[in-house]
Amino acid sequence: MATLLDKLYLQLKSSTDNIEAYVADDVQWNVSAPINELHNKTQMLSQFWQPLITALPDIERKPFIHIESEYQGAQWIAGTGYFVGTFAKDLLDIPATNRTLYLRYTELVKLEEGKIQECFIILDFLDAMNQAGVNPLRKSLGHDGLIMPPSTMDGLCYGDAVKADESESQKSQQLVIDMLDELGRFDGKSLASMQLQNFWHSDFMWYGPAGIGTTRGIEGFRANHQGPFVFSFPDRSVDHKATLVAHNNYVSTGGWPHMHGTHSVGGWLGLPPTNKELSLRVMDIWRREGELLKENWVAIDIIDMCMQMGIDVFAMMREQKQGKAC
Repeated sequence: MATLLDKLYLQLKSSTDNIEAYVADDVQWNVSAPINELHNKTQMLSQFWQPLITALPDIERKPFIHIESEYQGAQWIAGTGYFVGTFAKDLLDIPATNRTLYLRYTELVKLEEGKIQECFIILDFLDAMNQAGVNPLRKSLGHDGLIMPPSTMDGLCYGDAVKADESESQKSQQLVIDMLDELGRFDGKSLASMQLQNFWHSDFMWYGPAGIGTTRGIEGFRANHQGPFVFSFPDRSVDHKATLVAHNNYVSTGGWPHMHGTHSVGGWLGLPPTNKELSLRVMDIWRREGELLKENWVAIDIIDMCMQMGIDVFAMMREQKQGKAC
């Protein structure tokens, strides 16, 4: 079944002239750094779509999670997957390889009168750099590589084809809210003060962005992401109701900004502390299995966070690229 987003990207591949059926003229299209906030259809086409189609002329959008629900009186879509294509020309100065590029995306999309009125999309440009052989930040502590779809292969919940059971959706939503509240109970000393075993399966999979990587199990999560992060941002706060989409056993949370915290301790990404208060662009998609959460797909705009720290990842990439060319 072709969704509105499927139809939009199919139309964009052939022509940008007739997308009024899918996108509002004054659409707010928010993209991960360095593209950032775009305020109308024209900017979306020139600053988001044109760089993609130029770099990947045979681009194809391959979603593996798509869920929809109402939130605060509006219809929202959440999803994740990859833009895939032959990396024929540079993308925002990321060097083309003429090989297949898997550009991970995670999105939250607000609809009004059947059109896209607002979109938040994080593209993992850091992972694209790594695929191109440039690595401006340290290697991920977790596993690098392609992110897996749901192990149950049931993530594409398209309209009436997969109807929502309101009681199941509410159960999943409440579990995620309670779990996020638990993450807020960190005592500043021990990761065990957050009792994730009450919310996660023992073999829980956390699919993180480049720079962090994928982790398995609670201990893997604590070692490869949670520990370095919470100790680096001890006063972090989460607005887990920024946007919330729930469909059966899937829940998405996120928005911009979604978290705040003072970068007062070093360690996260191997970076020294800046003592700056940062806002975080974060989106999560959770899958519940039985009574506990089984998988979590996580998008973090790390490049934007680094920019707030005074670190220009794209400038570092260009310097590294020039060094390799010499």
